[in-house]
Amino acid sequence: MKFVFKKLNVILMIIAIIVIIIGYIIMGTGDKTISPILLIISYVILFPAAIIIGTREKDNQLKK
Repeated sequence: MKFVFKKLNVILMIIAIIVIIIGYIIMGTGDKTISPILLIISYVILFPAAIIIGTREKDNQLKK
């Protein structure tokens, strides 16, 4: 069985998870301005980027 995600995908996923954890910790302290921004960046940009980058590389390899 071949693992689909490459090193860059895993790094982006780990960064997204760390940003989510930081966002929820900041939200728990009571700051309600920066935590939603961090969570939106992570959920809307980092997670999809980690998945899309992997599929684009795979598509490029299939075309060759």
